[in-house]
Parts: sequence; structure tokens; C-alpha cells
Amino acid sequence: MGRAAAGVVHRLTERRETVATVESLTGGLLAATIVEIAGASAVYRGGLVVYATELKEWLAGVPARLLAERGPVDADVAVALAEGGRRRCGADWGLATTGVAGPEPQDGKPVGLVFVAVAGPEGTQVRQLNLDGGRDQIRGATVTEALRLLTEHTQISDGADATVGGGGRSGHAGR
Repeated sequence: MGRAAAGVVHRLTERRETVATVESLTGGLLAATIVEIAGASAVYRGGLVVYATELKEWLAGVPARLLAERGPVDADVAVALAEGGRRRCGADWGLATTGVAGPEPQDGKPVGLVFVAVAGPEGTQVRQLNLDGGRDQIRGATVTEALRLLTEHTQISDGADATVGGGGRSGHAGR
């Protein structure tokens, strides 16, 4: 996890961009992993831990209807969390986690079903993970995969910036 976080902090520092996190199953582990890296204060805006379903709506802005129809462990919920965190924290990038760490299934969703999402200047992406192991392994793997997803998107964004000559902050979250 630390190596992935160091890469994110370094990359965002180079780009002069920021990130915010919105976490459910990781319960703050993603934020803690990022801020363990020296220099994180230059890129980490802050985050939300929205463990309770209603907080996903109240704090992160996930539509109540989406939560009612699909529940908190869903790809579109992960996207809404990332977009909401980006918007609420005023960051260039939003990074979100939601899923089931166990030990029991949740609302018919199996242990190890996880969604990580990133929202940024070029839009959003969600990735479904089907992880094995206990709670600690699932939470740790989720943090690593979320950071990898952000790294991939900053590289994609680099290509887009080179094409259009852009860069810097964007004030909107596209999908």
C-alpha cells in the first residue's frame, strides 16, 4: 500500500493536483495510507468516511434513490461517492471505496465484492474487485487497487493534456 501511495503523492505533486477520498469499507485506511507519505499535505485535500448508508447521501451527495434501489455496494454508488468527494472537497481527483469486507455477506452481496472509483478532469471510472481473504486483506487490497486506479488515470490524463495542451485543475466532474 505504501509504495502505491508514494507513487500517487509524487505524481500528483508533479502535476500540482489534489485528491480527496470517500471511504466506506476501508473506514479511513485509504486516507491514512496517503497521509503517511511525506509531502502528502501538498496533494491531499481531505476525505469522508461514510460507513453508514445514510451518510453516503448526506455527506457525499449520493442520490437517495440510487441507494434505495441498489444498496451501498454498487458500481454506480462508487462513482457517485468519487464524484461527491471530488466536488465537496474541491479536489482535482476523487477516489472512493465501497464493498463487503466481511466476515458476513451484506444485503445479499458476497464478502470480497468491492468497487473502487476515480473521478477526475477527464471523467470517472469504476472497477469491480472480487477479493479473497479476511477483513484486513480485503481492506488492504482495496486501498492498493484504488491507488492503482488513480495512478492509471493520471497517466491517461497526461496523454490527454499533451494532446490538447491542458493541465491544472478542472472545476467539474464528468462521467
